[in-house]
Amino acid sequence: MTINNLIHKSFESKSFNALSPIMKEAVNDIIKLCNEAKFDENILDRFDNIIFNVCKHHNVDRDTIEEYFDDELNEYLGEK
Repeated sequence: MTINNLIHKSFESKSFNALSPIMKEAVNDIIKLCNEAKFDENILDRFDNIIFNVCKHHNVDRDTIEEYFDDELNEYLGEK
């Protein structure tokens, strides 16, 4: 499964549906920017910068966004 497929599945998840509208918009922007980004060996730094910038732009809590991605991964792996 590719990252794009995993991300697409997230829009149908319980974790995504539980988010507030502004948080859903922030997650959508993060995903859009990740799809457009040129990732190299610094993929984690690039992803971290995308999250930081989107959270700042939308004035949303970074910890909440990071918890969402953790929840999404756990849900995908069947751990939740």
